[in-house]
Amino acid sequence: MIFNQLLMARKEQNRPIRVGIIGAGKFGSMFLAQARLTPGIHVVGIADTNIERVKNNLDSSGWPLEQYTSISAARALKSGTTFITDDAEKLIDAGGVEIIVEATGVPEMGILHALQAINRGRHVIMVNVEADALAGPLLAKRAREARVVYSLAYGDQPALICEQVDWVRACGLTVVAAGKGTKYLPEYHSSTPDTVWNYYGLTAERANSSGMNAKMFNSFLDGTKSAIEMASVSNATGLTPAPSGLTFPACDINEIASIMIPEKDGGALHHKGQVEVISSQKRDGSTIQNNLRWGVFVTFEAPTDYVERCFADYGLLTDPSGHYSGLWRPYHLIGLELGLSIAWAAINQQPTGTPNAFRADVTATAKRDLKPGEILDGEGGHCVWGRLMSADEAHTLRALPIGLAQGIKIKRMIKKGAIVTWADVEKSSELSASLGYRIRCEMEAEFLNRTKSVPNRS
Repeated sequence: MIFNQLLMARKEQNRPIRVGIIGAGKFGSMFLAQARLTPGIHVVGIADTNIERVKNNLDSSGWPLEQYTSISAARALKSGTTFITDDAEKLIDAGGVEIIVEATGVPEMGILHALQAINRGRHVIMVNVEADALAGPLLAKRAREARVVYSLAYGDQPALICEQVDWVRACGLTVVAAGKGTKYLPEYHSSTPDTVWNYYGLTAERANSSGMNAKMFNSFLDGTKSAIEMASVSNATGLTPAPSGLTFPACDINEIASIMIPEKDGGALHHKGQVEVISSQKRDGSTIQNNLRWGVFVTFEAPTDYVERCFADYGLLTDPSGHYSGLWRPYHLIGLELGLSIAWAAINQQPTGTPNAFRADVTATAKRDLKPGEILDGEGGHCVWGRLMSADEAHTLRALPIGLAQGIKIKRMIKKGAIVTWADVEKSSELSASLGYRIRCEMEAEFLNRTKSVPNRS
């Protein structure tokens, strides 16, 4: 890992990595806070529909006004400053830009921007995990064909999990499970933007004053974001979901090697090679003292008695048999770490995690009884939460992907807890004409017949 030296060299050669970022929300702002301090990186431009929000976030993240007063891409390239626009395509087309960071969080826009960037020969760092879960395997294939990089975003948990999985495999060990931690109770699946702050222990006024988006935070709480992130991990690593989806076992970090192993060996897993999310809360609602709410983990097994003895000799945490062990990282720094993805893509021409098959999907699941005529309001809303399942099963059920469950009318009664299928909703001409729907259909046609032949590398 000599990226700092390589970035310094780019700076000294006066050819910094030229980056454009689309979406200047929390993740984008955290990256921007570090980007101006990282040698060898030049943020040429920022695109966002809310220009005032961009300026406010730049100011709060420490950018001096003179750094972003450029009015054109050409001037920004020449002067080393940054231009701001509400036109994402203008940024993607700007001469000299090498990498586009897509951080809007909107699946349809993420797909559009990724395709535009790939067609222009730009590398894509996909912060927008919603877009990746909906159509990432096809976007990555398009990028490979164009000889550019399509990458998950380092600092976000999926890329950090991919790194851990790769480390285990590069050591010649077998991955048993990998995933992340979160705050979870079964009742959270029914949470809505109206109830989310009570679960977080905040008042609505306090949350609003901090600029916290109730729908977005509710997606983290109701299990949808966990499912989306684990779908991305599955599609990038070959690890697969349990048949029942995520089970969120409560787990102390010191018990990871004992719990995140197969049930037949005393653990909580359905199978070896599983993606899973562990809860920082016990089912009675009490908080586990040594929890992994903000972190990521991987468990692995010893291939021989000799390696098993090495686990013991060097103090690895193991299960009672000594056969399984695990590692974890207690935190992720989100946009503050994104520079690693940018360096990997621009200097090494490699991603920090990328989908290579369509193995896992996230399906819309009713939070309550849904009646004909109701309109679905998407991820984190009042109607549905996202359930993780295999892509083959979701396709067989004709399940509605969570990334398309926005603005669609229900046409028949759906019971609480049931998976919403295409037969349950009205497929409007607007939906059929949308880019997200068309690309999703293309991905299913491209990948699903091949999924069964892709080996499950565990």
